[in-house]
Amino acid sequence: EFLNAYESIFKKLKEFKPDFILLSAGFDAHKDDPLAQINLESKDYYTLTKRILDFAKKLCDGKVVSILEGGYDLNALKESVDYHVKSLMES
Repeated sequence: EFLNAYESIFKKLKEFKPDFILLSAGFDAHKDDPLAQINLESKDYYTLTKRILDFAKKLCDGKVVSILEGGYDLNALKESVDYHVKSLMES
């Protein structure tokens, strides 16, 4: 459900036509994080990052700036960052 919510954001971005996408990569939506209750799994960050990168390729020649923010469960943060960076490296 959370990942599907981004589809409406992508539609708005398409209308806006940005020169680049600034990605604030926070990981407190993870199921093991004590703050949020969104319940994403580590692998979901790979999928979300890939969707953003694929969209950026179509919209702004793949120009993305990813800024690492954080999360509060260190194990979940490590796994999630690994998936995020893997997606960045594969694109």
